[in-house]
Amino acid sequence: MREESVERSNLSHTTFILIGFPELYEYRRLLFFPFFLIYVVVLIGNSVIIYVIKTAESLHTPMYILISYMAVIDIIVPTAIIPNMLLSLLFDWNRISLAGCLTQMFFVHCISSFESTILLIMALDRYVAICNPLRYAEIMNTSVFLKMGILSVIRGGAWTCALIILAHPLSFCGSNIINQCYCEHMALVSLACGSTTKNNVTGLLMAFTIVGFDISCILFSYIRIITVVIKTASAKERQKAFHTCSTHLIVMFFFYISGNVSFVAYRVSNTIPTDVHTLLSVMYLVVPASVNPIIYGVRTKEIRQVIVKMFRRRILVSSNVVTVKT
Repeated sequence: MREESVERSNLSHTTFILIGFPELYEYRRLLFFPFFLIYVVVLIGNSVIIYVIKTAESLHTPMYILISYMAVIDIIVPTAIIPNMLLSLLFDWNRISLAGCLTQMFFVHCISSFESTILLIMALDRYVAICNPLRYAEIMNTSVFLKMGILSVIRGGAWTCALIILAHPLSFCGSNIINQCYCEHMALVSLACGSTTKNNVTGLLMAFTIVGFDISCILFSYIRIITVVIKTASAKERQKAFHTCSTHLIVMFFFYISGNVSFVAYRVSNTIPTDVHTLLSVMYLVVPASVNPIIYGVRTKEIRQVIVKMFRRRILVSSNVVTVKT
């Protein structure tokens, strides 16, 4: 008995099983369809935004370039988890190696941090454009954007690498079943047998230094914007500024609220049903990615006008082709 316990304590799983929605396991194939439709919406919506901004020279400004970068991220992050998740729901292909799990974790957490940085840069861009318009071209130039991008990669990459480095040597001697649809940091670490204090602290520090810092700067920027607009702008300018800022705030609301709900869910996981917890974690990654192109396409006048022009041009070309044939 003693030898068996020693062998079990030395055992560490190198392959894990992703069981998303265990309480709905027998209905898992039905779950394939809504998530497949959401993924299609993500791909089409964000691809349209990228294409529109790339082809329309009038949209080659810092704000719209940032929106296109966000659309790229909104394709990459869901693509890192949704295809595997769909195969798991449809064919029960739910095994993943530790190396594969850590790789997926890196892409999800690192690239998600870039989206937070883009939202911060958007807020700073609006702050400079409204509060210091005469120096906008001087301050918000290509060099500044490049430096911010490099700092974002270093910040997100360093914290995510720290999570990976601390998670890799952990011993997984108990269950190898992850009650998630993808390899999330806390979902993997919760299976470890030894102490995970360092992992938990690092995860919290990453959340506070990235999300906490970005939200604080974003709130400061928009408070200053609102103050300046109310004091100095005319009624028409005030309406335009509020409309632009409200669009960005709606996007930020979906991103940060869904992220914070998922974050809190791990801290109170004992009181939340497993399937609800799994749904919150997946929605955190796919809901912002699916609604962002809709929000920007509907609420941003310049993008909406370009899309309408493209559709009218396509219809006109199609009608001309039909006329020539007849």
